[in-house]
Amino acid sequence: MGTDFRSDTVTRPTQAMRDAMMAAAVGDDVYGEDPSVNQLEAVAAQMLGKEAGLFVPSGTMANQVAILTHTERGDEVFIHQDSHAYYYEGGAAAMWSGITWNLLDGPEGTPSPETLRKSIRPKNIHHPTPRLLSLENTHNRAGGAAISLERLIPLIDEARSYGLGVHLDGARLFNAAVALGIAASDLAQPFDSVSICLSKGLGAPVGSVLIGSKPFIDRARVFRKWLGGGMRQAGIIAAAGLYALANNIQRLEEDHIRARHMAHALSEMGYQVMLPTVPTNMVMLDLPVPATEAIDQLAHEQVLVGAMGPQRLRLVTHLDIDDEGVSHALNVFRAFAERIHA
Repeated sequence: MGTDFRSDTVTRPTQAMRDAMMAAAVGDDVYGEDPSVNQLEAVAAQMLGKEAGLFVPSGTMANQVAILTHTERGDEVFIHQDSHAYYYEGGAAAMWSGITWNLLDGPEGTPSPETLRKSIRPKNIHHPTPRLLSLENTHNRAGGAAISLERLIPLIDEARSYGLGVHLDGARLFNAAVALGIAASDLAQPFDSVSICLSKGLGAPVGSVLIGSKPFIDRARVFRKWLGGGMRQAGIIAAAGLYALANNIQRLEEDHIRARHMAHALSEMGYQVMLPTVPTNMVMLDLPVPATEAIDQLAHEQVLVGAMGPQRLRLVTHLDIDDEGVSHALNVFRAFAERIHA
């Protein structure tokens, strides 16, 4: 099987998590009667300082339900051009919400207030209604960058001045909180809605939670139904999410330490490594050869990595990666660097 750095979604439930799933109290969640789902939604909302939560099967559904809930058809949503909800969700917002994207630029996936201001068009029959700003933290395509409140607040304030709602794709929000040394609730506080993913760094097998005010979540529940996200005895998987929130947040620092070690070692080998202002559990490096070539050669040595561009690789540390796996990967990369330079 090898050491799998492709994503933190490849983790497998630990025995303790499996035991929690086996013991889960269940009911019919569509009727609101699954105690484990209800508990997960309440716990996640409390951890982020919001009123209510909604358990959904995936991060994509969480983001798309959020956009549906915030907008009407034809509205304008402002988003960084590298954000997950735009880049990796298959054009779903065009299909379900019927919104129009206004794509912004900015370092580490974060537009400046000035960039947002310049993109707002005056009210006019020829222009769509500006409705929502969608941000991402940590930012995947920016190398897993954790974005601080000092950078976010001025942008959010600018959005508020135009009456925009603000959504956070917080799939890896707990990575950001751990890296920045602040509470996840502090990072979530300025946003109207936040999605968190349980199946990435937290190690659950499936599931995300969309979090916001009670009226927002009541409306979002309707859209979850539209998208087929109403589940029945979902407590079996909600229990894994509860276990993850209780046990797998503080250990994220271990992933960050391993990623920093790998970034430093790879840089010393001569690789061009992307270093975010505040790194987390990702290492991205640019190569002088096609990424596909590197991926194939590394896989022969039982090191699995992913591509983030024609010549860019992404490595993600997670709870199934230990020090031995890191050492093996670095040895393989060292040999590969020697072959490239030769």
